[in-house]
Amino acid sequence: MSAALVTIEKLWNELYDGRHQEGLEAFVAGVEQFKGEYALAPLPNEWYKDVVVYSAYVDLFNDSLEGLIEKLDYLENLGVSCLWLLPILESPMKDAGFDISDYTKVRDDLAVSKDRSSDQVFDDFVQEAHRRGIAIIFDIALNHSSIEHPWFQSSRDDKSSPYRDYYIWSDTDDLYREARVIFKGMMDSNWTRHGDQFYFHRFFDIQPDLNYHNPNVLVEMTMILLGWLARGVDGFRADAVPYLWKEAGTNCENLPKTHIVVKILRAATDYLRPGTVLVAEANQPPQEVAAYFGDGDECSAAYHFPLMPRMYKAIAQADRRAITDTLSADFTPPIPASCQWFTFLRCHDELTLEMVTPEERKLIYDYYVRDPLWDFRRGEGISSRLAPLLGNDPRRVNLLNAILLTLIGTPIIYYGDEVAKGNDRAYYDQRVAETGYPDSRNLARGPMDWDVIESDLANSASLASQVFFPLKALIARRRSSQTFSRGQLDFVDVGDNRVLAFTRTLGADQVLIMANLSDQTVNVAAAELAPFDFTIRP
Repeated sequence: MSAALVTIEKLWNELYDGRHQEGLEAFVAGVEQFKGEYALAPLPNEWYKDVVVYSAYVDLFNDSLEGLIEKLDYLENLGVSCLWLLPILESPMKDAGFDISDYTKVRDDLAVSKDRSSDQVFDDFVQEAHRRGIAIIFDIALNHSSIEHPWFQSSRDDKSSPYRDYYIWSDTDDLYREARVIFKGMMDSNWTRHGDQFYFHRFFDIQPDLNYHNPNVLVEMTMILLGWLARGVDGFRADAVPYLWKEAGTNCENLPKTHIVVKILRAATDYLRPGTVLVAEANQPPQEVAAYFGDGDECSAAYHFPLMPRMYKAIAQADRRAITDTLSADFTPPIPASCQWFTFLRCHDELTLEMVTPEERKLIYDYYVRDPLWDFRRGEGISSRLAPLLGNDPRRVNLLNAILLTLIGTPIIYYGDEVAKGNDRAYYDQRVAETGYPDSRNLARGPMDWDVIESDLANSASLASQVFFPLKALIARRRSSQTFSRGQLDFVDVGDNRVLAFTRTLGADQVLIMANLSDQTVNVAAAELAPFDFTIRP
């Protein structure tokens, strides 16, 4: 037996306390079958450190997978080297695709071809992206499915169904009472009644949680991941990872056995295709999130959620300490050398304020919220795109983009932000009508209007041009040297907290970056600049 399978066996017995040996046998047999059928070449070592990620909904970006293929040259021109597809799997779309009804199939509506299925077009897309040097990762909700998934429908309709225990059922809604309600203002409870019992869900009631205490669930979900690797996908954004394992008497977040589940998933995916990236989606403090790196044997990357709001705080206060304190060793712990933070200014969700203090939350909220509709979860988040948050000021947008692309971590650009796309009230209203949920996050979604974008990019005075072309230059500079993706970060105190200054160092290459966070001219002592050759940009 290979070392990887020995590791999986050990982890399995730790997870299930030596029980469920038939499940282990099925797991190993499934992994071995994939290994025997697919000779997948390893991915480049730690490739996910050097890429620039672009995050997009296929349909909202350009209507379909065929439309996405048409725009791959646009993304390549921008400098994108990894495309993170927001939910693409079969779904009734009650939560933007995070409610999955078939984990093995791409949604039919994402392809327009009459003679090729959505899955066939997806395979074409992966091949075309790889031809341009663009890696592909996509979202997969490991914690929950849709209520329309056949597993749940069988579980719900028949108590004797083999799928009954794929989900969590209880005679009362008192179990897991310590688990917080995540969607405050939209959900009142983590339990929903069906018949004489309740089923458990950490998110919407249309998204019942999977039950990893049942080993069949772990087998099924692992084989699903391996199936996508066999089709050429380079990795996954593992949605809602902290909630995978539940135990009575706990808050059901970040439990030790959750980490064992992640280790098993990592061992299996690495066995089939070494270098597969698993990105942890864990909106938690860095100390908790860093645990999902393990010893380099869990997720290879994770989102640094607390950094995002504090970059906005730094602009609001014109004070570098919002960033330097967040990235200090006291707040952001060291991580294994093979791992990487993923950083971002905006994403498909709200600008979350969960990971800041109440005082910081009020400051950021009051400074940036220009419309009551931007509120999300009663002040715990702001629903808006990048440009509107910054008053459609290209100087501020370019400043934050420059900070994002030169600080530690792999940067993520949210679709449309590269052309200063605005909030979309029409799309928000459309989604309210379709789902019944007044989810303000949909303001920051909505379709790209390519006729307008192409016209704007041809006009150097447009806001889109004033953001796109500086961003393209920044990406090219970042990709020209691994100093920005792998270099050591050291903050420099220039004697004025309005200036964020830091160096990135890799071997003999050292770069000094300075950012004036204020709207005033700041003089910096020449002695601080003496060792460097540099270009001053307004």
